[in-house]
Amino acid sequence: MADEDLHALGADTFREEDREDGAELDEENRLKRGFVDAVVEALGASDQARVYELVEPLHPADIADLVELLQPEQRRTLAAAITDLMTGEVIAELNDWVRDDMIEALPPEVVAEIAEQLETDDAVQLLEDLEPADQAAILAEMEPEDRAAIESALSFPEETAGRLMQRELVAVPEHMTVGSLIDYLRNNDDLTTEFWEVFVVDHRHRPVGTCALSWILRAPRAVALADVMKRDQTLIPVTMDQEEVALRFQKYALISAAVVDENGRLVGQITVDDVVHIIQEEAGEDVMLLSGAGDEGDINQPVREAYGARVRWLLANLVTASLASFIISRFEDVIAQLVTLAVLMPIVAGIGGNAGTQTLAVTVRALATNQLTSHNTWRAVKREISIALLNGVTMAAVVGAAVSLIFGNPLLGGVIALAMVANIVIAGLAGVLVPLTLERLRADPAIASSVFVTMVTDSMGFLVFLGLAVASGLVG
Repeated sequence: MADEDLHALGADTFREEDREDGAELDEENRLKRGFVDAVVEALGASDQARVYELVEPLHPADIADLVELLQPEQRRTLAAAITDLMTGEVIAELNDWVRDDMIEALPPEVVAEIAEQLETDDAVQLLEDLEPADQAAILAEMEPEDRAAIESALSFPEETAGRLMQRELVAVPEHMTVGSLIDYLRNNDDLTTEFWEVFVVDHRHRPVGTCALSWILRAPRAVALADVMKRDQTLIPVTMDQEEVALRFQKYALISAAVVDENGRLVGQITVDDVVHIIQEEAGEDVMLLSGAGDEGDINQPVREAYGARVRWLLANLVTASLASFIISRFEDVIAQLVTLAVLMPIVAGIGGNAGTQTLAVTVRALATNQLTSHNTWRAVKREISIALLNGVTMAAVVGAAVSLIFGNPLLGGVIALAMVANIVIAGLAGVLVPLTLERLRADPAIASSVFVTMVTDSMGFLVFLGLAVASGLVG
């Protein structure tokens, strides 16, 4: 059956479904194929009314998912058909690559209108990756107050609290009472509509405490804020790296936190919903870097950029693989005398590589979460050596016994068993020392650490196994 027939079948199937809440989503909360095909069919027929009818019930996050599933030209046609549904909430949920593509296709005044609907942090994320000329054109269309807030945030380095923070918050002086605060919140229409706590500041606008909304609602009106506010608070410097911000939120179980400038003045707040995005972003970035796939690894990334990010590490891996090949070439005569060695070499190197990758993953995670510091480095190294020894002895017993029985050569079994123990211990050391070294050099420990660990385990695996074969008298 042709693809267009399948699409038509999916679209017809969806039309027969009841348009009840959630009918567009499957049990895993993903858009149903029939629904997506129905939208594609309506777009192909230029039936904008049908497109709008299908998309209108969706949550903004689901509309963003729909946009990402479509081809680039279909995305723009969809945006034109559902103009009033393409709100700031939808744009904020889009994948970075898709969002940039959509924004570049829209006129500056439309992008400016979308940005003004967003909170400062989301508006900054919308504009920060655009070309300077496009960025300036959009900012010129914005209201002066919104433009000033975004320009101020853009002045901070990328991936810092200054880029991440929201300017919209509620801050009041400490001499207020609970009653006067409640009246202030009710009567001031200019305040932000979504917040979890009120920041209490002194006369220099420095935060001195916080009041959770639950406390404010339950305290008598006559009570002074100074008597009910929480003075112990976590303050986030405006230049703090976003990964450290996420760790603070995790460590202290924060819902929101005040951001302060170099003089200690309150300039914004960070909320937990923003931190969830950071955690997801940083975790994904570390996985991509560990694999040598760049720091994006996104299916929407342009082919040319994805190629550039990956090929450099493949070339580096070619160099490291050449070292292993060189070691093997030094033992050509040995391998020629006992071809079985060539059969067994990959086992030693492969098991060592897997052991190194396990240790590497644990170490990188520990560094990223601040579990591994200069105070417990050697304890961590000793721990990994202990685990490596236990793993090595276990694998050596299994492999050594198997080789002895299969090849009828106990000496060969003993050689591969010793080589297995040695290479797994070496792998454990490499898995912890390579990322630690990168960390000491102030480089991201996730950056292609696996390439270097694989180099060590392959090279040393071949060297130890073949060297032991010669030293034991297994071959002449």
